[in-house]
Amino acid sequence: MPDHFNTPFRRLAVGNRDEFTQPGAIKAAVAEFISTLIFVFAGSGAGIAYNNLTGDGPASPSGLISASIAHAFGLFVAVAISANISGGHVNPAVTFGLFVGGNITLFRGILYIIAQLLGSTAASALLIFVTGAAVPTFGVAGISVWSAFVFEIVATFGLVYTVYATAVDPKKGEIGIIAPIAIGLIVGANIFAAGPFTGAAMNPAVAFGPALVGFSWANHWIYWAGPLIGGGIAGVVYEVFFISHTHEPLSEF
Repeated sequence: MPDHFNTPFRRLAVGNRDEFTQPGAIKAAVAEFISTLIFVFAGSGAGIAYNNLTGDGPASPSGLISASIAHAFGLFVAVAISANISGGHVNPAVTFGLFVGGNITLFRGILYIIAQLLGSTAASALLIFVTGAAVPTFGVAGISVWSAFVFEIVATFGLVYTVYATAVDPKKGEIGIIAPIAIGLIVGANIFAAGPFTGAAMNPAVAFGPALVGFSWANHWIYWAGPLIGGGIAGVVYEVFFISHTHEPLSEF
């Protein structure tokens, strides 16, 4: 822990519009698109497969286990394959949390988020094409809308805090080697906790693609506001209390 507390938002960087055309930024955006496509195809595809095997049966513990494992494994791979190109965000909430901490510029962050939303939409469209089935959308069950909102905030806080601790912190040392699997595992664990109540999106892009192709927007705001707030809080907390940037320039993780 640094000897002093950092000032919140002191490292925010807007960047410039030229980043939209820089080869490195475009490559990073393509990597985010592909990683998000892979993640959503696996995660949502597992949901379709489960519904197919059970004849659209009711939610069950085995379905929850299937969703948790599919998303944990899928995110592990999605982060790992893009980490050296874009930082492996695969999630607008992660991108926003890193922007708040000064680890990515606003313009590059916008480029990443656009790519993530397109990747999720493409994955959802592909799933409809190959399976002929509707892609499951996220929804609230068994709790109030505001409880679901808090659930998404807390779950995403845990995710983005894990990203900071294992991938962003310059003192991470050898723990950085397991960052992708740690990030996948916290998502899998949070699905066990929040899945039956909110679907445990923790990721606006994951909710956006299925909602767009199915044109189902019930309580969709929860899956933007909750993750962005949770990710932003995690970025501020870790940046203020734990990170020392004395010799570290602005960069993506």
